[in-house]
Amino acid sequence: MEPERPTIGAIIETSLYAQDLVAVRRFYADVLGLEPFADVEGRHLFFRCGAGVLLIFNPQATRLAQGDVPAHGAEGPGHVAFAASAESLPAWRRRLEAAACPIEAEVDWPGGGRSLYFRDPAGNSLELTTAATWNLPSSVEKP
Repeated sequence: MEPERPTIGAIIETSLYAQDLVAVRRFYADVLGLEPFADVEGRHLFFRCGAGVLLIFNPQATRLAQGDVPAHGAEGPGHVAFAASAESLPAWRRRLEAAACPIEAEVDWPGGGRSLYFRDPAGNSLELTTAATWNLPSSVEKP
């Protein structure tokens, strides 16, 4: 008899890594409009993002275990995609351009989704994408 197969409901948090936490805090709060709620100088920033949380860690600081949390970190640019409605993408394009944040690519996906790609100050690849990109319900596009 096979053991019970539990299921995963959602991604609650995801992490990116950056050394200059001051610059990324300004970018994620002022340009992307995410709400910061925790900040340990030189170690991490935490932002509310819809129903989940975006964690940004300084990789040098998190290579050392702290309390009950095991050591972790990554080298090089990471990637995260944020949900956005198709109707909001032109406004996002203007907002990113006004913040001198170049759009690296705009992609129309075969399933009808659309994405804008750009980078944060640490070089992480960020994407604003519609639910249709992954055939998800449009409710994920609304915070």
